Amino acid sequence: MELTDEQRLDWLRLIRSENVGPRTFRALINKFGGASAALEALPDLARRGGRPSLKVTSRAEAEKEMAAAARLGVRFVAMGEPNFPKTLQAIDTAPPLIGVRGSMDVLARPSVGMVGSRNASASGLTFTERLSRQLGEAGYVVVSGLARGVDTRAHRATLQTGTVAVLAGGQDKVYPSENEPLLRAIVEQGGAVVSEMPMGWEPRGRDFPRRNRIISGLSYGVVVVEAARRSGSLITARFALEQGREVFAVPGSPLDPRAEGTNDLIRDGATLCASVEHVTSVLEPLIASGPRTEPGAEEPHHALDTEELWDELDLPDIPRAPKGSVSPAPGIDESGMDAALGLIALLGPSPIAVDDLVRQSGLPIRTVQMTLLELEIAGRLERHGGNAVSLTP
Repeated sequence: MELTDEQRLDWLRLIRSENVGPRTFRALINKFGGASAALEALPDLARRGGRPSLKVTSRAEAEKEMAAAARLGVRFVAMGEPNFPKTLQAIDTAPPLIGVRGSMDVLARPSVGMVGSRNASASGLTFTERLSRQLGEAGYVVVSGLARGVDTRAHRATLQTGTVAVLAGGQDKVYPSENEPLLRAIVEQGGAVVSEMPMGWEPRGRDFPRRNRIISGLSYGVVVVEAARRSGSLITARFALEQGREVFAVPGSPLDPRAEGTNDLIRDGATLCASVEHVTSVLEPLIASGPRTEPGAEEPHHALDTEELWDELDLPDIPRAPKGSVSPAPGIDESGMDAALGLIALLGPSPIAVDDLVRQSGLPIRTVQMTLLELEIAGRLERHGGNAVSLTP
C-alpha cells in the first residue's frame, strides 16, 4: 500500500485530531473505509457520545505541518507502506504516521534498543560503547532515545554502522538541545531520526514513555545497561515485554543504585548481558523468522470488517471533555439513546470488562462497540488493560 498525497494529508489530520490515538485511529479508518470518511464522522461520533464539539485538525493546519516537515527534510511514512518498519507495525500501539529524517534503509535492518541511565557510571558508559560498537559490527542498528548518558554513548558508537534516534518531541524540538550536533551527525552519516509528535511539539515528561514504546517497537530486543528502580529505562523494558520482544540486562554492583533496576530485571527473568554474543545468540533465530505483523490501518475503497479491532481502542493523553451530565446529546435516535443510557448506567469509575458489559446490557456486541467508540471520541471513556473500560473522572 502506498498512500496518495491526499490520503497522507487526511491521515495526518485524523491522527492530529482530538481524542484520536493510535488504536482509535486504526479502528476508525478501517470502520469508515478511509481517513476522509472518518474525519467526516468524528463530529457526529463526539455528539453522540455527549460532547457538543470536537477539535478536528483542519486541512490548512495539516498542510502547514507538512510544509514545515518538508523544509527540515522530514518525510511522513504511514503504517502499511513499504518503508514503514515491520517491527514497529507489529505492535498494537504502532503510530499510524511517523516523521523520518535521514535514511529510510536503516529502518529496514534488524535493530536492538539500547537504554540506560542519564547519569551512568564510567564503567556503564564504557560497556555501552563497546557493546553498541560490536552490535553494529555484527550488522545490527542501535536504537535509542538521544538522551544524555547511555543513549548518547550508544548513538555515538554506532554512527558509522547505523543508529536510529527516537524523539519525544517534534523533529524541530530536540531534547536535550546539547545533542543537536549529534542528531545532525546521525542524519549525515546514514542513520535516521524518528518522531510521531507534531512539528513544533515541545517534549513533556509524559511524552517520554510514548517515545519508549517506539524504541522497543523498532527493536527485536532491548538492552538495559544501568537503571535505578524508578528509571524510565524500565518503562522501555516493560513495553518490550508487552510487545513480545527480548529484554537483556547488564548486571551491576548491588551497592550501586543505578544497577538496582537491571539486577531486578535479571532476577525477574531478563537475559543477563555481559557480551555481544549474549544478545546475538538470542536474536538471530527471531530475526530469521521475521516479525509478526499486526493488521494495520489501510485505505480501502470500501469499509473493512474490523470487529476484532474494536476492543483495542485507546484514549490519548489530551484534554478531557468538560465535566457534566453523561446523557447522550440531543439528536440521537431512540434506539441509540437507549443503548447509550443503558451502557452509561453500567459504567462507572471502576474498570469493567467489555465482555461483561455485553452480557449485562443484553445489547448486540456491535451496538456496545459503537457506543463505546462514541463515548471515547467524546473524551468520556478510558481504556484499561485486559479490555476493560471506565468512565473518565
